Amino acid sequence: MSTHHGTPPVQRMSRLMAKTLREDPADAETLSHRLLVRAGYVRRSSAGVWTWLPLGKRVLDNVSRVVREEMDAIGAQEVLLPALLPKEPYEVSGRWSEYGDLLFRLRDRKGADYLLGPTHEEIFTLVVKDQCTSYKDLPVMLYQIQTKYRDEARPRSGVLRGREFQMKDSYSFDVSDEGLAESYRLHREAYVRIFTRLGLDHRIVSAVSGAMGGSASEEFLAPAAAGEDTFVDCPSCDYAANTEAVTFALTPVSVEHPAPEDVDTPDTPTIETLAARLDVPASATLKNLLVKVDGEIVAVGVPGDREVDLGKLGEHLAPAVVELVTAEDFADRPDLVRGYVGPQGLDKVRYLADPRVAPGTSWVTGANRVDTHTRNVVCGRDFEVDQYLDVVVVEPGDPCPNCGAGLRLDRAIEIGHIFQLGRKYADAFGLDVLGREGKPVRVTMGSYGIGVSRAVAALAEQSADERGLCWPAEVAPADVHVVAAGKAAQQELAASAADALAEAGLRVLLDDRAGLSPGVKLTDAELIGVPWILVAGRRASESVVELQNRRTGTREELPLQEALSRLT
Repeated sequence: MSTHHGTPPVQRMSRLMAKTLREDPADAETLSHRLLVRAGYVRRSSAGVWTWLPLGKRVLDNVSRVVREEMDAIGAQEVLLPALLPKEPYEVSGRWSEYGDLLFRLRDRKGADYLLGPTHEEIFTLVVKDQCTSYKDLPVMLYQIQTKYRDEARPRSGVLRGREFQMKDSYSFDVSDEGLAESYRLHREAYVRIFTRLGLDHRIVSAVSGAMGGSASEEFLAPAAAGEDTFVDCPSCDYAANTEAVTFALTPVSVEHPAPEDVDTPDTPTIETLAARLDVPASATLKNLLVKVDGEIVAVGVPGDREVDLGKLGEHLAPAVVELVTAEDFADRPDLVRGYVGPQGLDKVRYLADPRVAPGTSWVTGANRVDTHTRNVVCGRDFEVDQYLDVVVVEPGDPCPNCGAGLRLDRAIEIGHIFQLGRKYADAFGLDVLGREGKPVRVTMGSYGIGVSRAVAALAEQSADERGLCWPAEVAPADVHVVAAGKAAQQELAASAADALAEAGLRVLLDDRAGLSPGVKLTDAELIGVPWILVAGRRASESVVELQNRRTGTREELPLQEALSRLT
């Protein structure tokens, strides 16, 4: 049982601003959204913007406290940077344009451009450039717990995906790659301790860095049905990864193939119609998706039974903008025949392919003429791949990159992300310190984030049951929820129990509301989800109470003093 310094006051529900609801909110899509609203933890202010009511603020603060304690334990120093940021540093890094519509942009009365910070690499880099001049000043790790802003196109799932959210972001600054690796290790281990203390079931998966830049990158994922991330794990080894980071080995094939042969295939512009007409599996056909990369038409080849993961493709080609071609694009390029594109003979089109389209593999593909396909088109003989990229949508059963066993897919909530950024931002801002040899040394950085408000929702998703929320003790808004289920005798016993528990250092929620039935109070207690529920009920005159473990549901009648001893 967690205890806190001093004697915390008893929180009486008759005075608590927490209105519980019997029905789910109409717009709630996820379990955490429904329950956090129904139990009186949060209320929607506007699309993707939430008000944290007293119970919710307590949980949010408890998550922040755990994060803060573990960051302090690795020697990180807490700072607080502004959320309102000037445009210029983000222009220097390129992210003023790269972030696109995700940035909240605004202009002051003098016409200067600002943004509301989505993440703070640029500003932390400038702080360290101002404060650190010598290798003796490093390494340094700085962090903040602060409100961030992203103009999500479709904010949803309550506090899981908001436009304003609480985040812990930290940054490490080192003079060597070895130092960065150590800072990364310290953060990784701190994150494991944080999520373990919070009671979050989590997986560490290799990830792609995306707009953050950098090399080594791992995500901390909380498996949950409401998760927007899909990840894979291997049942035979310890491999786990974000689907965008899954790789497939390029394995050339050495087999003799017949010469290419054109086949008349009227009305077969899709893989399905082609496979049916030629009586071949879709996997024997080559799908060629045309996209525009910063306006240039590029072809992407994958086996016909697989789909191109446009998110994955975009990550590989970032910061370039990837779009699907339109009918107008085909009109401007008569050499590109819609539904019948093949890589052989493609002129002035860069050809990207998934590693499954390996040298020596043979395909049925478009002949670049209407109603015609070509058999026996061999990669490396009849066409060349300009660049191999892992771009297919990962499917269950795909081979594990480590051991070859079939992979499993699951949904999860991203709760943390750590990056070895390297020198991307140090290069952009000229972040050097004087080295041991008296010469300037370019600093190398790490970036580490935890979604604090998102962690609250993830905990709700993972721990709730059919009766309501069910918080782990470390983050719960109280240690014990005391319910007076009846008249004067019950009220008196409940009040004395609450005072005794508070005197022992526990945080107590006392339901002293008048005019409510015991059933309503107990239903609310289960909905609110404090770890222990103590009920002063029908045997109050004997000083006997009922003690209920919210997680297990076990109930036990016992003398008040014994109940107090057990809880303290």
